[in-house]
Amino acid sequence: MMHIRRSPEEIAANRQRYEEHQKKGLEFAPKALPAPSPLPAPAIDAAAIIHQETIPGGWYWSTALKRGEALRIDQGEGGSTVALVAWSAADTSERLNLVDTVKVQWTTALGKGRVIFSDMGRVMFSLIEDSSGAHDCLMGGSTAASNAGKYPGVKTRNTRDNLVLVAGKLGLTRRDIPGILNLFAPVRVDDEGGFHWRGKLSNSGDYAELRAEMDMIVGFSNCPHPLDPDPIYTPKPVIVTRFRAAAPAADDLSRTATAEALRGFENNASMLV
Repeated sequence: MMHIRRSPEEIAANRQRYEEHQKKGLEFAPKALPAPSPLPAPAIDAAAIIHQETIPGGWYWSTALKRGEALRIDQGEGGSTVALVAWSAADTSERLNLVDTVKVQWTTALGKGRVIFSDMGRVMFSLIEDSSGAHDCLMGGSTAASNAGKYPGVKTRNTRDNLVLVAGKLGLTRRDIPGILNLFAPVRVDDEGGFHWRGKLSNSGDYAELRAEMDMIVGFSNCPHPLDPDPIYTPKPVIVTRFRAAAPAADDLSRTATAEALRGFENNASMLV
């Protein structure tokens, strides 16, 4: 593909149009999202729990998830990064899309009140609780090569291979694996575009709750993030609880925070008729 060089004037004009569009979008957005959810995580009503799974350090798991149910991902007593991917149960060609999730909400900071989109412009998840606010939707997960460089001479498991196994057990291939949402990964970007691990943003025992806005299949991998500075491979177990979520109120923040989220839910509704 030929690269088209643009003049400084064209670049400036494009930037101005982008900033005008961003300003219009942000006028509808909340001025401030809620504070992080309190720690420790409150108990879930036992009658609402459908299933609970402990994912050992280095391992993976997948589950079906119905619209209106939710997942609590809980670090328990240790700090662990949990990679998450998801597909529509009705058609697995529709899958998690972090590019659109970031683009239409004007932020890479995913926390309580934000939503996560599919590549069909529909809302897959609403983040209804989140004690962390330190999630990475840009870098992806660990690989055999990245682990070999980071933990020389040590046999380890990695996120890419774990998710290939998840996909295979679902009748999918590695080409079906979408971009990875890394929960509890305090990655920040500096002014030069470099990625940095900001450990102070993460607390042992952090948790997040994601409400399903469509029927899905969700996959997890519990392996250290590529930027995790710990030189020893010691991922801690994480607890995933599937439960029946309370029905969203009319003023539910995730459904009203931005015009783009509102349109996403309209797209969801159009598929139900």
